[in-house]
Amino acid sequence: MEKSALQIARAAYQPKLPKALQGPVKVKEGAATQSVGNQEEIKALFPNTYGMPVVEFVPAESENNAPINVGIILSGGQAPGGHNVISGLYDGVKSLNRDSKLYGFLMGPGGLVDHKYVEFTDEFIDEYRNTGGFDIIGSGRTKLEKEAQFESGIQILRQLGIKALVIIGGDDSNTNACVLAEYYAAKQYGVQVIGCPKTIDGDLKNEQIETSFGFDTACKTYSELIGNIQRDCNSARKYWHFIKLMGRSASHIALECALQTQPNVCLISEEVEQKQMSLDDVVTYIAQAVCQRAVDGNNFGTVLVPEGLIEFIPAIKVLIRQLNEVLTDPATGEPREFKSADEQIAFVLSHITPENKAVLESLPADVKRQLCLDRDPHGNVQVSLIETEKLLSAMVAKKLAEWEQEGKYNGKFSAQHHFFGYEGRCAAPSNYDADYCYSLGYNASRLISNGKTGYMSVIRNTTAPAQEWIAGGVPITMMMNIERRNGADKPVIRKALVELDGAPFRYFAAHRDEWARQTCYVYPGPIQYFGPTEVCDQCTKTLALEQAKG
Repeated sequence: MEKSALQIARAAYQPKLPKALQGPVKVKEGAATQSVGNQEEIKALFPNTYGMPVVEFVPAESENNAPINVGIILSGGQAPGGHNVISGLYDGVKSLNRDSKLYGFLMGPGGLVDHKYVEFTDEFIDEYRNTGGFDIIGSGRTKLEKEAQFESGIQILRQLGIKALVIIGGDDSNTNACVLAEYYAAKQYGVQVIGCPKTIDGDLKNEQIETSFGFDTACKTYSELIGNIQRDCNSARKYWHFIKLMGRSASHIALECALQTQPNVCLISEEVEQKQMSLDDVVTYIAQAVCQRAVDGNNFGTVLVPEGLIEFIPAIKVLIRQLNEVLTDPATGEPREFKSADEQIAFVLSHITPENKAVLESLPADVKRQLCLDRDPHGNVQVSLIETEKLLSAMVAKKLAEWEQEGKYNGKFSAQHHFFGYEGRCAAPSNYDADYCYSLGYNASRLISNGKTGYMSVIRNTTAPAQEWIAGGVPITMMMNIERRNGADKPVIRKALVELDGAPFRYFAAHRDEWARQTCYVYPGPIQYFGPTEVCDQCTKTLALEQAKG
C-alpha cells in the first residue's frame, strides 16, 4: 500500500509514556466510591462492581506476570487516537509477558457476539501506529445489554482463552462495559472488563477523566477549517458563514473551536437552555450581531452552531422528549413500525399534547417532518440531520428584512453554510492524542494485570509534560446515575455538559461581545507534528483553562 510522506514519518513517532508506567507498577488505592446520583439504585444494580476505590499506579521494584490473553473492541463513532490505544495495550500486555496475546473483535461489539475476530501481531500493529481512524478492526454501534449477547460473548472468550476485555467507547459504550463487567463478575466467569474514554464530543469527562480522547485532534481539525473560512470571509467581505459543528448532547466542540478561532458568534446550547431562549430569541441574537457589524460596514462574519442546539431550546426539548416516548413501543422498548411516513406523522400529531403540537406546527415544514420521521437505531430524533445552520440563516434573513422595512437595518446579508462532522473523526492524532491514547491503552494492561474489572482507564495531569502524567483507574459505577431513556429508567454514565460557571465558558463570555463587533479572527493552521513543543504538544484551550494554566 502506498503511503504519504507524513504517514511514513508518523509511523516512526514513539508516543511518550508517564514515568509511572515506564517500569513495574503497584496499585495505590483511594477511598471507596459512590455513583454521582441515585446511589441506592445503582448499588442494587451493580452489587459486584459498586463502591470500588479509585486507583493510581506507582513504581514497584519488580513484576512477575504469567501470559494473559486480552480482547479489544472499538465501539461507536470514530475518534482520532483509537489505533494508539490498541498499540499501547498491545505493547503493554507484551511487556508483561511476550507470550501474551491481543485479539481484536471486528466491527464493534457485534464482533464479540458473532465471534468475528483477528489476532494482532507486531507487523499488523506497526501498520497502524499513530494513524487516524478505526480501520484496524472497524467499529460498530451494537449495544451490549442482553443476556444472550453476554453468553454468546463468553463462548468465544473461553475458546480464545481471553481473561480480559477492553471496550473503547463513549458514555453509552462504557455503560455497556459496566453492565458486562457486572454480569461476568456475578456469574464468576473470570473475565475482566475495562473501559477507555472515547468521543470527539468531549462529553465523557469528570473529576477523574480530564478529557475524552479524540477531542483534541477533532477540535484542531475543525479550527483549522474555521480559520481558513474566516480568512476567506475577511478577504471577500460579503458572506456570513454559518458553521454547524459536531456535538449533539453538549457544546464542548463549539466552545473549544470558538476559543481557538474567535468567531463573531458562537452559540452554546447549555446557555440557550439555561436562559430559556426560544428559537426566535436565538435568531434575534444573531441578527443583532449582523446589524452591529453592518453599521461599521462589515457585512460578513462567522457563526458557530452546535449540532444539538435545537434540542436545547426548552420548548423543542420538551417536544422531542415526548416524540421519543410516543414513537417507542412500550412493550418492546423498540421504535414503533409504521406503513408510511404519512401514517407516522398522523400518529405523532394525535398522540402529543396540544402545547407540543403547537410548537411542532410553528416550525418550518422540513424541520417538522425531520422531527416526526428521522430516527436513529435506538428510536431517538436524528438531530444531526436537521440543517440547523440553514434554518437559522433563513430565519435571520427574514428578520433582517423585517427590520429593514422598519428602518432598523441597513446592510447586505448573504449566507454560506457548512457542517463539519466526519472531517474531524479520523484525522491523524495530534501529538497530545497520540501520547494520551497510547498511555490509556498501556495503562489498561496494568489495570488488567492488577486484577481490576469494571474500571475506566484514566490518565490525569495531562497539561503537564507526559513524564508527569498520573496513571490509574476509576470505577465506571462512580460516573453513573439513572436517566429516562425511551420510556424506561436506565443506568447510564452522566454526560458532561458545558459548565456555564467554568473557566472556559467564562473566558469566552468575557470576550464574545468584542469578537462579535470587531474582526478578531485567529487562524490556527493545520495540526503540527514536528517542531517546537509549544506548537506541537499543546493541549486544548478548554483543558488549559480548566487546569488554570491558560
